[in-house]
Amino acid sequence: MLTKSRFYGCMLILLSTLFHVQARASVAMETRVIFSAKEKEATVRLSNVGAQPALVQVWLDRGNTQEDISAIDLPFVLTPAIFRMEANGTQVLRIIHTGEQLPLNKESLYWLNVLDVPPKPVAGAGQGSLQLAIRTRIKMMYRPEGLPGKAEEAPGKLIWTVGLNEHKQTVLQARNPSAYVVNLAGIEIRAGNKKLQAGPGHVLPGDMAAFVIDGAVDVKLKGARLAYSSVNDWGGNAFHEATIAE
Repeated sequence: MLTKSRFYGCMLILLSTLFHVQARASVAMETRVIFSAKEKEATVRLSNVGAQPALVQVWLDRGNTQEDISAIDLPFVLTPAIFRMEANGTQVLRIIHTGEQLPLNKESLYWLNVLDVPPKPVAGAGQGSLQLAIRTRIKMMYRPEGLPGKAEEAPGKLIWTVGLNEHKQTVLQARNPSAYVVNLAGIEIRAGNKKLQAGPGHVLPGDMAAFVIDGAVDVKLKGARLAYSSVNDWGGNAFHEATIAE
């Protein structure tokens, strides 16, 4: 019997034989946005590094990638929301806070979405090709004034433990006691003569995040050393070491 998953797999193979799939993002931008509460707005510069114009749509969300754009209600306005970018052109996005109250004792995390829609091929030139729109997402941290400590110090304050998730998988748990969002690029656990990988991901302020550990079978993790890299405000990496609590 042909199951649904096998059916879709066969259809994908069939489409790949009939069409040349073009799925390359041409719109480039920075890797994150830090929206300081003392400013009325934040700006993001986009660049079209492709050889063709692109139609671009932008929006913010709280992390749900499946949410209907028209149903998203956030205290920010993006302008322009839809625009055309010429080849090798640039566009500055303005993200404006509408003034609604947000938490003052911690950062709030949002996601900036950029949908890059390539132009239709010239008649006759695009036969046998399938063009796809590319969606890119980057984090936007809304940072209130007067938060305790410094953002660059927050990754080193993470508290690490081991537990099980709802699927009974062994996970590495990171608790963030700081007021800042901690973004992690990767985690390496050094248990005996083994090196196990976890991450990437992020840990919200005052919250805990769980990371599935690859190959964590018959390995003593409590008390093990780990090395991890965090991502700072400018997109650079900082490196840290810690011990998993017993």
